[in-house]
Amino acid sequence: MAFTELTEHRENNLSTQTRPLLSLVIPAYNEGSPDRLPKSLLEIVDFVEAQAFEVEVIIVNNNSDDNTLEIAQSAANNHEYIRVITENTQGKGAAVNTGMLQASGQYLFICDADLSMPIEESLKFIPPQLETYDIAIASREAPGSVRIDEPEFRHIMGRVFNFIVKVIAVRGLNDTQCGFKCFRRDVAMEIFPLQTINGWGFDVELLFIAQQRGYKIIEVPITWYYKDHSKIKPLQNSIDMLLETLKIRLNGWRGLYNDNQET
Repeated sequence: MAFTELTEHRENNLSTQTRPLLSLVIPAYNEGSPDRLPKSLLEIVDFVEAQAFEVEVIIVNNNSDDNTLEIAQSAANNHEYIRVITENTQGKGAAVNTGMLQASGQYLFICDADLSMPIEESLKFIPPQLETYDIAIASREAPGSVRIDEPEFRHIMGRVFNFIVKVIAVRGLNDTQCGFKCFRRDVAMEIFPLQTINGWGFDVELLFIAQQRGYKIIEVPITWYYKDHSKIKPLQNSIDMLLETLKIRLNGWRGLYNDNQET
């Protein structure tokens, strides 16, 4: 997969302009519940408008069949820094990919719609609090992190999956699946065109590619709140992610991530 000529033209034009410091990319599938996207957008608006630097917010509607699109579009109509785009290929990985490749910021931040990590903690991932990295991933396991209200069985499942990921694909990282990750722009523009996984395992694929290319990945301790209305189905999604992790390892052996692939 490679950038289209239109994407390349847009990237070259934007390089001569002042970019936002931060892009928040929010994949959204059926997030219309009052305690999901509507609540999160109120917090995000307050956060953005309190900053001295420019922030853009990109909401990627991923075939929602509730009122997610209407909520997102209403927010965009009232705040010029919010943009809504649509990704018709189903899957969180597909939605994130589309949002990241259309983002304009110097730092591109994947942000779950439920804000299980308070949005203010995104400041931990950008200058002046954090510099000299390629990818910074939120970690619920790093020293200083705090987990709130997480059931023990969910924690154990996460630890088992992380162990499998370490053995098969991504070395040395203790929390590949937390939904908050920040990429330096140039790194994102190299890695995301190589992404092939549209499902939950996309995080592992991106980190695998990054490690293969020698990028510096750091883990940032966060405060994380368990949300019992999460869309993750622990057993089924764990199986899916395991199969996707095996596919990623196979792709690596085949050299699929070595160079941008032409479509």
